[in-house]
Amino acid sequence: MAYFLLFLSAFGAATLLPLQSEAVLVGLLAQEKYSVFGLVLIASIGNILGSCINWYLGLKIEQFKHKKWFPVTEQNMLKAEKTYQKYGFWSLFLSWMPIIGDPITLIAGLLKESFWRFLLIVTLAKTGRYIFIYLLYIGLF
Repeated sequence: MAYFLLFLSAFGAATLLPLQSEAVLVGLLAQEKYSVFGLVLIASIGNILGSCINWYLGLKIEQFKHKKWFPVTEQNMLKAEKTYQKYGFWSLFLSWMPIIGDPITLIAGLLKESFWRFLLIVTLAKTGRYIFIYLLYIGLF
C-alpha cells in the first residue's frame, strides 16, 4: 500500500496538481522497512508518467486555445512557446523543479517535442531528483 501511495503522490506531483512526493518518499525512507531501490523506482515511474500526461495534454491543448473557458491567454502561450524555443529540449532537464517543471513538460508537448527525447530527458531529471533526495536523507550531501 505504501508503494501505491508513493506512486500516486509522485504521479500527481508531476501534473499541475499541487502535491509533494518528496515528503512521502522521505517518510517512507524513515520507516526503514521498504527497499530504497523500490521507493526510488516507484516514485520515478509515477513522476515520469505524470509528466507524460502533461506532454500529451500539451500536444492536444492547442485545439482549445480559442475557447472562452481556456485558462491561458494566447499572449501567455506565445510567451511560453518563445521561451521553450529559446532553450529547446535542454529546458526539460529542469522538469524536476517545483512550479516551473510541470509547465515545461506541457509546453514540450504543445511544441511537439519528440516523445522519445522528452522521455529520456525527463527520466534522467526525475530519477536524478529522487536519488538526490535519498542521498540528502542519508547525509551524503
